[in-house]
This record gives sequence, structure tokens and C-alpha cells, in this order.
Amino acid sequence: MLSSDTLGPTITFGEILVEIMATTPGHGFGQALDLRGPFASGAPAIFISQCARLGGQAGIVACVGDDDFGRLNTDRLRADGADVSAVSIHPTLPTGTAFVRYRPDKGRDFVFNIAHSAAGQIAMTDAARALVARAGHLHVMGSAFAIPHLWALLQEAIPVVKARGGSLSLDPNLRKELMTPDTAARLAQVVAQADLLLPSGSELQLAAGLPEASEAEAVAALLAVVPEIVLKRGDQGATLFTADTRIDQPAFAVTEVDPTGAGDCFGAAYLTARRLGLANPLQLAAAAGARNVTCLGPMEGAGTLADLTRFIAEKDPT
Repeated sequence: MLSSDTLGPTITFGEILVEIMATTPGHGFGQALDLRGPFASGAPAIFISQCARLGGQAGIVACVGDDDFGRLNTDRLRADGADVSAVSIHPTLPTGTAFVRYRPDKGRDFVFNIAHSAAGQIAMTDAARALVARAGHLHVMGSAFAIPHLWALLQEAIPVVKARGGSLSLDPNLRKELMTPDTAARLAQVVAQADLLLPSGSELQLAAGLPEASEAEAVAALLAVVPEIVLKRGDQGATLFTADTRIDQPAFAVTEVDPTGAGDCFGAAYLTARRLGLANPLQLAAAAGARNVTCLGPMEGAGTLADLTRFIAEKDPT
């Protein structure tokens, strides 16, 4: 069962970075290009931005450099209403970066600097422990399972949040190519404690530990452990599964500008709406994901409740 927002903020651990985008489609960065950005980014940061903008308490444990890219991110998150007290500032390493270019087929090429940036230096500082101690909900990004030191931080944080009556959500956010035995074991450990699962596509089967299963088989296996599953289907909408309920939510028809961050905004809006007790959380989540793809920049379309309510009123579900 998801805890109320009154218990304490939704928190997450993970990378904060800036995203810089090529203005023309093509393959890679083998020649000089016109670029747009920097945009505040990082999947955990996008998630927390949307939580805060919707009106929920929200905070993040992360690390940025002592540079303009770091300040751009912390200023943005603070303005959104997020708690950045547990965002460390590294004195020498730069803020993480992601250069992105869209291919003609809508695929993307990336050049990342995360592991060798401040983003790779997340630690359980005194400020981080203080944030964990007052958290009401912990959201886990599956990419953390492949980072040994980040997994250690989650192992410390999860029991603290659970012990005070807090809840846990998981976005598996993993490809099967990343599923080492260690990663699979960590994923299974969090699934067993999760109150809400937010997979996309084949992540449903990975979370169930049944990579060849059908959707129905994977859902049935997971519902024996997890009380609430929301399967994100991109432009096909989303489906909520509980032990006795299935709700299918159509997508909203929009012109896509930049799909980065849509799933994070969807999950954050659903979780926050549930924790706040708002009506129609699945519809709000679909609106959040759809609205975000209409803007250039990973969190530039993250909406307030007024924004999303207006968006829903103006759009017809497909």
C-alpha cells in the first residue's frame, strides 16, 4: 500500500546531468553540429521534478559539480519545489553530461560522461541520511542495480523508509543485456518489497524473472508479490493491474518533439497523484507523459496539476 504524502517526501537516488541535443537528425557526432541546451536532466531528477511540480513533497540524493551545469540543475529542481539538501557538490569533478542526436528513424545516439563525473560520486552523506530519515516513499530506478556503490546506498535506505511506514516503488528501467546474475538478484530483492511497479514493455517480464513469459503470465506472477502494477505502453497508453482490477488508459494524441523523460514524468505523476489522493491518477500520468514529449528538453514539459488538468480538457484520448 502506498503511503500518504503526509508521512514524508518521495525520494530517489541517482544521476543529475545536463543534456545537450543536436538540432539536426543524423548518426552520431562525427562532425561539427549545431547544438541546443544545456537542459536539466537525469532520469531520477526528471522524476523528482514532476513529483514536486504536481504538488508532492519530493527530494533527491545526488551529486553535481561546482559548475554552471550543476547550478542549472539544482536551481531548476529548487524552483520546482524539490528538496535538494542532499545534492552534494563535488569540488573538482564536472557535472555529468549527455550529448544526444536523433537518428532519422527516431532512434538516438548518445555520448555520456556519468561514471567519471560528479554524477558517479553519489554518497550517503549526513544530509542524505537526514532526507532518508524523513522520507515517506522511496522510488528506485533499475539502472541503480548495475552500480555497486549506489546499490549499497539503496540497501541502507530501503529498510529505513519501510520501518517508518513508508512505501517503495520501482521502475525497472533495464534492458535484458544488462541482466547479470548480480543485477537480477538485486532486481528480485526490490520487487519483493515493492508496493508499486512501473515497467515498460519487456521490463515487465524481467521484473517477474520470466523473460519468455506472456504479458498475462508475467502480471500474474508479479501480482503474487507486488500489489500494484502500472504497465507503460508509450503511445498505446498504459494499464493498471491489481489483484481485482484492470484499467486501460488510452494515450493522448500529441505531436512528439522530444520523448526523453516521458516515462519518468508518467511514473512520477501516477505515484504523486496516488500519494496525494488525487482523482484519476492513471489519466493524470498519461497526460504528464504526453505533455512532456511536446517540449524540447527532458523535463521542460513536466506539468503542475493545473497544467495537466488543462491538457486533459483540451485533448481527446486516442
